[in-house]
Amino acid sequence: MPTLTRRGFVAAAMAGMAAADRARAADGSVPNSAGTERPGHRAPANACDCHFHIIDARFPPPDSPKPPGMTFDDYRLLQARLGTTRAVPVQPKNHGTDPTCLLDALARLGGNGRGIAVLHPDVTDVELKRLDAGSVRGLRFSVWNPNDTVAPIATIEPLAKRIADLGWHVQLHMSGDQIRENEALLNRLPCPIVFDHMGRLDPAKGPDGPAFATIAGLVEKGRAWVKLAGAYLNTEAGPPGYPDATRTAQAFVRLAPERLVWGSDWPHVTEKHKPDDAVLFDLLSDWAGSEAARDRILVDNPAKLYGFA
Repeated sequence: MPTLTRRGFVAAAMAGMAAADRARAADGSVPNSAGTERPGHRAPANACDCHFHIIDARFPPPDSPKPPGMTFDDYRLLQARLGTTRAVPVQPKNHGTDPTCLLDALARLGGNGRGIAVLHPDVTDVELKRLDAGSVRGLRFSVWNPNDTVAPIATIEPLAKRIADLGWHVQLHMSGDQIRENEALLNRLPCPIVFDHMGRLDPAKGPDGPAFATIAGLVEKGRAWVKLAGAYLNTEAGPPGYPDATRTAQAFVRLAPERLVWGSDWPHVTEKHKPDDAVLFDLLSDWAGSEAARDRILVDNPAKLYGFA
């Protein structure tokens, strides 16, 4: 029996992985996603998933946890299942402030990709221009949990001033209470704001709470957008209908359907029991109330916010 060289072993392993990927694509299964069926509502042409994360152990930093099944190739399986084509990967905490993984995904997406990075205020102007050329269009500040934040609240304003001339925006993952507490800061930022996960409002209060009023004020001034994503982060009632999250989402649709985008939030890193992404995609139709409004949220609004052709 011939001896398998190291190169041959790697080639065989890659061939096995490719065969496994083809099998998964054929049966509709996607890592870190429940279910295998396609959505009941067909995605329109140029539909955009505006919030997901790529986590890949090939990229730095080497000492951070990087669970399996969250790579760009894994995400492609989700795109095939949902029918989306445009995509906005958001840099996760697993990759700190190193944009290498994000830029790799954007290069592979080509014209169908725009990205959201995570940086510190010491970033150079040269690096900002490099990221802009690589299709980055905003910076994320995930401060909802102060214990693991990469770019804290104190860095938002300094960086907002640096990126305003690039036409970028700040993307904020704050709780409703944090949004209310930082209302003055938000109102003086020199660039647009995108609120993650519907503002992480208190599910018991939803649109009746004070944070909704803060977000609404910024939206009505044309200074903010809202991501309809993370139903499971905005609920006490839970799946499949997430009625409390649905109430909040529908309130945003009534407020300003022209300032909303949708995201899968795959690979659902906060969830021990992964949701069915087809169910989450179909939920948008219930939130939007009409096919025209849904298609606007999936196609027209992302094109305007992220600069898709």
